[in-house]
Amino acid sequence: MSSFLAFLARAETRASVFHFTVFLPVSVSAVYFAIWLSGRGISPEQIGIINAVPVLVLLLINLFIGRLADRASDWRTMILIMALLAGSVPIGLFFVDEFWGILLVWTLVAVTSGSIPPVVDAATVRMTTRNGSDFGTVRAWGTVGYVVGTALTGMAIVWWGSVAFVPLFVGLSLFRALIALQLPRFRAPPTQEVVAAAIPRARALKQVMKPWFVLPVIAYALVNATHAVLSTLAALVWHNEGVSEGTIGQLIAVGAGAEAVMMFVWRRVGARVSARHMILAAALATIVRWTVMGLNPPIGVLFGLQTLHAVTYALGYFGLVHFIANWTSEDIAAEAQSFAFVLQQAMSVVTLMTFGWLIAQWGVASFFAAAGLGVAALVCVLISLRMMPAK
Repeated sequence: MSSFLAFLARAETRASVFHFTVFLPVSVSAVYFAIWLSGRGISPEQIGIINAVPVLVLLLINLFIGRLADRASDWRTMILIMALLAGSVPIGLFFVDEFWGILLVWTLVAVTSGSIPPVVDAATVRMTTRNGSDFGTVRAWGTVGYVVGTALTGMAIVWWGSVAFVPLFVGLSLFRALIALQLPRFRAPPTQEVVAAAIPRARALKQVMKPWFVLPVIAYALVNATHAVLSTLAALVWHNEGVSEGTIGQLIAVGAGAEAVMMFVWRRVGARVSARHMILAAALATIVRWTVMGLNPPIGVLFGLQTLHAVTYALGYFGLVHFIANWTSEDIAAEAQSFAFVLQQAMSVVTLMTFGWLIAQWGVASFFAAAGLGVAALVCVLISLRMMPAK
């Protein structure tokens, strides 16, 4: 019993529990938010605005939030504040039923919730690196939580219909806020020597705003933009090509499962490959994945391609997080990760706007353009490695 209690008290265990809750509300909105809005008479154009405005606001304030998190005595403070706000603001959804009210509440919801991942990831990777533990295992629970949330939402909608959306979203948001209260301290005690003190790292973001550093961050933003296409538009293309809704769900589940597996076993891979070479592998996998998808292959091949999500997302993202951590100090940990997050969001917005037109014109052949993003990412990483070889 004492060993079990000691396990629960570990910083990594407490962080894993919180990671499990981070994307629970997101999974609910991904499954049913657009349908819930449509049921209230919100037009498709207005639904697009409701989803786009929070992204634009996040682009403007995310670096500022990251900077505030770095200046706090511990990143836990900002994570807790944002989790508590993200838990209370959704209550407003019970009291709005028209476009402007929903836009206001949802913007506050998405901004507070969307500010959590870059800060908690920056804090977790610093803590696990210092403790010699596995960041991948901790972060993997976020994916597990997303999958569980998706399944839970599907069952709730089947049982209770659309009226379940708001209570479920609010309940899971409050649950995440409650779990945030047990988060550990992430920074090292003042008397404890940390890795950043032994190896010189940038203490201000402007010190690393150089092509060799920015290019890999851009590279992953390009790779990640293809994930935005996958999560929002690919299902429509597959459906138009005759793939059933059930099969589409299975394809998405295979991708999420492959992602989780890679996260759990990542430490064995990460110890042998440099951070930028992980991003390079993600770019190569992106080229293969979308080139073959553009050829409109049979279902069996699509399932195989979905397993590449383990490389394009999990391995690529871990490469990005560790690349930033390797070259920046704890003084700008959250700000640096937020900078990468801003680039990812901006690239995703531009890509989605472009691909909406491409898919309307070319259908499945538009996937070749996503492969082109992989080529651009590959070039970015290769240039960076030539400028500053990996260590």
